[in-house]
Amino acid sequence: MPLSLFHQRLRQFGHELQELHMQLYHSEKEFADFVAMLEDSYEQRNDALKALDASREQNPEWFRGQNMLGMLIYTQCFGGNLKGVRSHLDYLQEAGINYLHLMPLLESPPDRSDGGYAVANFRKVQPSLGTMEDLADLTSACREKNIAVCLDFVMNHSSEDHEWAVRAKCGEKEYQDRYFFYDNWDIPNEFEKKVPQVFPTTAPGNFSWCEEAQKVVMTTFYPYQWDLNYANPAVFNDMTDNMLFLCNHGVDVIRLDAVPYIWKALGTPCRNLKEVHSLVRMMRIVCEIVCPGTLLLGEVVMEPSKVVPYFGTVEKPECHLLYNVTTMASIWHTVATKDVRLLKHQMEQVFSLPKQYTFLNYLRCHDDIGWGLDYGFLRRFGQEEIPHKKYLNDYLTGRWMGSFAKGELYNDDPRLGDARLCGTTASLCGIETAKKHGDKAKIAEAIRRDAMLHALMFTMSGVPVLYSGDEIAQENDYAYHEDPLKAEDSRYLHRGNLDWKKAAKRNLKNTIENKVFCAIRQQEALRAKYSVFDDAADTWVLDTHNDHVLGLGRYYRKEKLLALFNFSDEPQVAWVQDLSVYTDLLTGEQRDAGAVQLPAGGYVWLHRNM
Repeated sequence: MPLSLFHQRLRQFGHELQELHMQLYHSEKEFADFVAMLEDSYEQRNDALKALDASREQNPEWFRGQNMLGMLIYTQCFGGNLKGVRSHLDYLQEAGINYLHLMPLLESPPDRSDGGYAVANFRKVQPSLGTMEDLADLTSACREKNIAVCLDFVMNHSSEDHEWAVRAKCGEKEYQDRYFFYDNWDIPNEFEKKVPQVFPTTAPGNFSWCEEAQKVVMTTFYPYQWDLNYANPAVFNDMTDNMLFLCNHGVDVIRLDAVPYIWKALGTPCRNLKEVHSLVRMMRIVCEIVCPGTLLLGEVVMEPSKVVPYFGTVEKPECHLLYNVTTMASIWHTVATKDVRLLKHQMEQVFSLPKQYTFLNYLRCHDDIGWGLDYGFLRRFGQEEIPHKKYLNDYLTGRWMGSFAKGELYNDDPRLGDARLCGTTASLCGIETAKKHGDKAKIAEAIRRDAMLHALMFTMSGVPVLYSGDEIAQENDYAYHEDPLKAEDSRYLHRGNLDWKKAAKRNLKNTIENKVFCAIRQQEALRAKYSVFDDAADTWVLDTHNDHVLGLGRYYRKEKLLALFNFSDEPQVAWVQDLSVYTDLLTGEQRDAGAVQLPAGGYVWLHRNM
């Protein structure tokens, strides 16, 4: 009797899966239970999703290439609820979106949710947003429009309101063993000697006292987010089951939230331990067996040396996608300093990586901008970490004389001279300030700067992702200051509701909304048209002989692109020293690439058939 498709895949991947599972959990029974759960999840997967799996198995790189464009949205901010999002899918198609990241929408306590990252039920949508059936309906509608859906899977911790946590509070040892409970502070204090603090000002320490259980519990992020103990096979089994439940509701991309933190060991920093990679590799194998059309996106917000290992290896891959977080921070550093040398250094590192590594490239997201820069490199130019961070924050909050930016600090710690930054792309680019002063010339410059940064994102290989509202130059939302549930979290500065009245202006000539929307749509169209933007292209950093101008080169199938970006507030010349004639993709004009004139905050894409 021929093997079922599930058992064919299990035969292909099962040996490695069993080996990894046994290394962590040392139990054949636990592994057998795990496999039984996988088969049950496979059987529950509907025919439409199985057909999609088969199609994507034939084209495993379906998510790569110059046609991909993502958008990150909060359901409640974009459409009010899941049905509202579904009603606006035509808008997403008009914007060229084929990858939709829905921010956390599973049930969470409204007053202790950390923006939805404290999940009380991994199998229930927040009631105000809809139901699991609404989610399945939305993902089905997205599939019909060729839009892949990404959803956060908050795997490091649960809410203290989760059933497991509630039962742990009541003293049930089985459920206390799913977390990290201690009778006193002795062991937690030993952990604290090595484990860094995530939020030292707003949530100091990595442990909290649980009054109901009369014990100490590990809470790396916030006291209401209890770290799950993945050394317990019941946790890994049940959380994997929860992940597959979401996949079976049509989620195409699972974002593994805070993945470096998921394995804890005394005497270590509890970050990026080898067991984490074993767990992620097992989750990749699980997807290959049960739902091979599903991608894993790793949220690894760390320096490049810590990020890249989460791709795994060619033979044993882990995540399909990772965030290009250091490039994002380096871009905003360059906006503030007007000096491209650090960004050049960062791009050289990215370009040296294997081409099969696929990054998500973005300018802004739901979170703050953390200044995890290469300070060893910056010291070559006399920049020390603490004063340099202060300059960046002063400039991008508008405190620095002559700054155009409008942002706010997040998690400011005056003792350490450290803080992170919040703000929308439009406000950080100067659109908000220029509008306030009614300065038409500065408005034009700010729009150019906004378009230039998006063009840079589209020039890089990988998947570009817009943050909802950036496509219409949405500015900071200061209303959060009046909301007691949000006032202490400045990240809500850029988490405001999408302004649909502003969105309507995208079709009104000469409005800011129209100019930004059209600029981004033009970039998307050009990127999709020319094969030089393909992920397989050779890429390099150009020497422009001007520290204000970043130069990037691409070559693929006899097409060459020179991309030049002026970060200065003044016109600049890029000295490329290329005597060839290129076509300016934005204007269609022929241009000599030897000495290229760029307006303040401007860019060019110069294309040539070889």
